[in-house]
Amino acid sequence: MSDLPPHLRPFVLDPAPVTPERDGNLDLYVPPGDGPFPGVVLVHGGPVPPERRPTPRDWASFRGYGALLAAEGIVAGVVDHRYHVVDGPAGPEVDAPTAAADVAAAIGKVRADGRVDGERIAVWAFSGGGLLSADWIRERPGWLRAVFLTYPMLGSVFEGLRLDPRFDPVAAVTAAGAGAPPIVLTRVGREREVIADTVAAFVAAAGAAQARLEIVDVPDGHHAFDMVDHTDQSREAVTGAVARLAALLRGPTRQGVAAS
Repeated sequence: MSDLPPHLRPFVLDPAPVTPERDGNLDLYVPPGDGPFPGVVLVHGGPVPPERRPTPRDWASFRGYGALLAAEGIVAGVVDHRYHVVDGPAGPEVDAPTAAADVAAAIGKVRADGRVDGERIAVWAFSGGGLLSADWIRERPGWLRAVFLTYPMLGSVFEGLRLDPRFDPVAAVTAAGAGAPPIVLTRVGREREVIADTVAAFVAAAGAAQARLEIVDVPDGHHAFDMVDHTDQSREAVTGAVARLAALLRGPTRQGVAAS
């Protein structure tokens, strides 16, 4: 298994599989019953080469998260967004604007689904997808209940590649302050230094801005621990994050009215 690239390795848990509903670039994992259910959109990292197969929504990890979330009574949307390197006017750049537009469209589809409570939505970003969270942190929509960040990149680590400054989570959380959505950050102890530095800067900025930040530490975890570290610590981190998401989605509304 260690010979496989991380994205092709098995998920650290083995939930009962759920066959997703495929709609264009979006896979929906839907709980049994009529709903309405809360929803979450899972945002993969990148940049991902456009020719890579399988695409992220077919990786074992995202299929696993989708199944776990559906079992918790949450509609999970996994979107294949176009987070690629493209040729820009000044040279190669990360096409984060296109990826962000794909994610926003996927959220719109999830919210519009009749089985989903469109006022109880979360965004869960992984790895390089953490940069795309800047939009949701900076200007929290009324329906956004939480932003989850798992082994995220929270600043540009792309040497030689331009990245639109819009995608700066540190600046976003600084601007949002206490108005930012609740943020749950899963941080790994054996992260690559260049990524760990961006996480440390984000944590410091969130604290200074009085944003609502919860940190879940995986002390022995590596980047992509939910695929590469098949340990009890990894399994507990994943199940704990899913349970915390369910609690936030089912908790009081922003106006303080209890969830039905």
